Amino acid sequence: MDDVNSSTPMPASMKPERTIVKLAVPATLALLAKAVYNLVDTAYIGMLGSDIALTAVGVTVPLLLIMVSIENIFAAGAGVLAGRQLGAGDNETANRTITTIVCLSLLIGLVLCIGGIIFIEPLMRIFGASDSSLDLAKDYAFWMFVAALANLPAQSLNCAARAESSVKISSIAVITGAVLNVVLDPIFMFDRGFGMGVEGASLATTISQFATFFILIWFYSGERSVIKIKIKYLCPRIKLVKTVAAIGIPTAVIQICLSLAGSLTNVAAAGLPHSDEIIAAYGVVQRLVLIGCYVVMGFMQGYQPVAAFSFGARDSDRFHRSVSFALKGSIGLTICVAVIYILLSETLILLFNNNPVIVEYGRNLLISQVILYPAFGLCYMMTITYQTIGASKYGLFLSTIRQGVFYLPFILILPKFLGVNGIYLSQPLADILTIIVCTCSINSMKRLSSEKMNSFS
Repeated sequence: MDDVNSSTPMPASMKPERTIVKLAVPATLALLAKAVYNLVDTAYIGMLGSDIALTAVGVTVPLLLIMVSIENIFAAGAGVLAGRQLGAGDNETANRTITTIVCLSLLIGLVLCIGGIIFIEPLMRIFGASDSSLDLAKDYAFWMFVAALANLPAQSLNCAARAESSVKISSIAVITGAVLNVVLDPIFMFDRGFGMGVEGASLATTISQFATFFILIWFYSGERSVIKIKIKYLCPRIKLVKTVAAIGIPTAVIQICLSLAGSLTNVAAAGLPHSDEIIAAYGVVQRLVLIGCYVVMGFMQGYQPVAAFSFGARDSDRFHRSVSFALKGSIGLTICVAVIYILLSETLILLFNNNPVIVEYGRNLLISQVILYPAFGLCYMMTITYQTIGASKYGLFLSTIRQGVFYLPFILILPKFLGVNGIYLSQPLADILTIIVCTCSINSMKRLSSEKMNSFS
């Protein structure tokens, strides 16, 4: 299974805990490498010596999350559905699912690219760009929209690779892109190279993401993969698209809520003293928190194909062992992330900016974001499980609560009365409510999983 040329799906004989770890480690490393795209950009942009440059990049983060959420609607949904189909021994249908969704992703990427470039200025305004940061935000966002041409189909191909347990090629593709990004950033940004500044950082990332896409295309263009992507498997039927979207929407909604929360936090900060410094600090914090998200997501990428395969094969014992291990693992990982970020909060912010005002806001924001971070791990794991078993309605509900239903009222109201302290308090309060809801839903999740497995066909 680890070979790039693997033609056999995940072995059912391996213990589920071991299989999850075996799949999760390279997936997590690949996602952490992907985080380099954002962190390297932020670090190099900090070297430009402009707080406004950091603010401009921070404005684009919510938009980036929206684009990721659109990717996930179809990519995550197709990955789960194809995993079930492989578990049931129906490789032909899995081929049709992945081929169709990859082609659809290409089309959606083109629409996002053209639409984003046409409406780039009003979009930057909506997401909190001030007059001073608008031009730099537009420069950075332009190449983000171009990258959509590669990102959407690449994400679908990545999910296909995970569905068949070909995690090695997925990791190679993403890590190659990350390394290339580290090399290209200074070449495009600074005066010794092309001197493009913020725009150069975005262009370097875009080139790196296209490199990832082309590696995945190479893998699926021959006979290396279990799932085959060929024109003859193209099946543009509304029923298939609806099925995939229903599975993928909960994951996408998490990203949409993260984006909306980030955007409204920027808006809330815009009305406060030192607004540019708060937004710059929050932009850095968002990118750091994304690393924590990627750790959990990587673990879930190891869990989900195991759960989907077991569900499709109606292997109840293997499925429930996977669920139990994933539940404990997601909580444990988020506790580790929280402890590290709290202890190193000031040091981490200093890596990106030395302005004492930004450092102070950033330290407090980072602590407030992760003080109850296990709420994210618990909620995300349960959303993935409901998604895997086809209980999309409750999965959709869970995906909205942490950064949507609970966070948004707090961030809209508290800063008006408490200033920046209202921003600090919003996430912990939302996390407390999230933990209560998820804890009360664990037993029903396990019971519903058994019921749906028995009725699954």
